[in-house]
Amino acid sequence: MLVESLAFVLIGLVTGLTALLALPAYFPAGRALTMGTALVAALLGGVTARFALDGRYPAATLAVSALCSALLTSVLARPDLAAGRAPAHRHRPHRPGAHRRHRPA
Repeated sequence: MLVESLAFVLIGLVTGLTALLALPAYFPAGRALTMGTALVAALLGGVTARFALDGRYPAATLAVSALCSALLTSVLARPDLAAGRAPAHRHRPHRPGAHRRHRPA
């Protein structure tokens, strides 16, 4: 279990570093948050998969750990805040007086 835990930690660190180095503009949150999320997701995903698979398939356990780490790290990605991308607004531009309702006197 100790060797697998170290493998899960390594998977989490690699996932977090890959996310930060490949797409740094997509992760405006702190580096510690991104790395921590990747690390904890890899540990939890790996331990859960180990118990679910009863420790019989270590390759599948490592794959589940990597998948959980990548998916939960991607939740932090903010492509709308990346440089060069304007946020898309769903509402119409504000017109002066548009919010007032006409009240008959």
